[in-house]
Amino acid sequence: MAVNAYLQQDQPPGVPPLSLTGERTLPDVPAENYWFRRHLVVYEWITRRVAGGRVLDMACGEGYGSAVLAEAANAVVGLDANPEAHEHARLRYPADNLAFERGLVETFGEPGSFDAIVFLQTIEHVQDPAAVLAHLRALLAPGGVAYISTPNLLTIAPRGAAKSDNPWHVREYRAAEFQELCASAFASVEVLGLFHAGRLRVHEAGLALGWDRVHRSLGLTERFYDRFTPAIRTADFALRRGPLDGALDFLAICR
Repeated sequence: MAVNAYLQQDQPPGVPPLSLTGERTLPDVPAENYWFRRHLVVYEWITRRVAGGRVLDMACGEGYGSAVLAEAANAVVGLDANPEAHEHARLRYPADNLAFERGLVETFGEPGSFDAIVFLQTIEHVQDPAAVLAHLRALLAPGGVAYISTPNLLTIAPRGAAKSDNPWHVREYRAAEFQELCASAFASVEVLGLFHAGRLRVHEAGLALGWDRVHRSLGLTERFYDRFTPAIRTADFALRRGPLDGALDFLAICR
């Protein structure tokens, strides 16, 4: 019997696997590993900065990021509106300092309840992003930080297009547009870019030299990516300052 390439593999007993829909990324799906690692590296970067705090992971999806945050934070709440994702996360990631709640990002939480809010790859999905950001700001305790990420319009969409073909995205942003949006709710905003590094940087250089034409002509495309994609790691991405037009994603650190 063929394995569903878009269904999570090897889940613990009693944990229902999730299927890829395009709305959220998932671990444990080899074909999705590039996107999973691209998101995971940002969670890991944030985790090193929230030690001992109370953290809200808004739109947490499958829950893997909330679990990573809980490795350092004092308490983490993972919030998602999707019932299947919520049930999966609750069963998959049990921990004394981690709770999963169902709710909407627009209305969940009490003012001043969290030292850090994590809101990754979701602002592009919402109808009123300015109102959502104002709500996040209200949920932060004094001195709190919100970490907000979104894909770069210039690298996710075809050249000249207003957005990509992702049906779940309402709007995608250039760096200056994203900075301005975050600044509408927060007094201090620093935007970093996520870029390819390691083997992905080498692969990027190979594509520029025509590697895609070579593997197609030799009939190696499927075999190559069946090995290459599952081998991608978080070390193959890097967050940094600098020119952002070529970034894959933006991460705003908002205070």
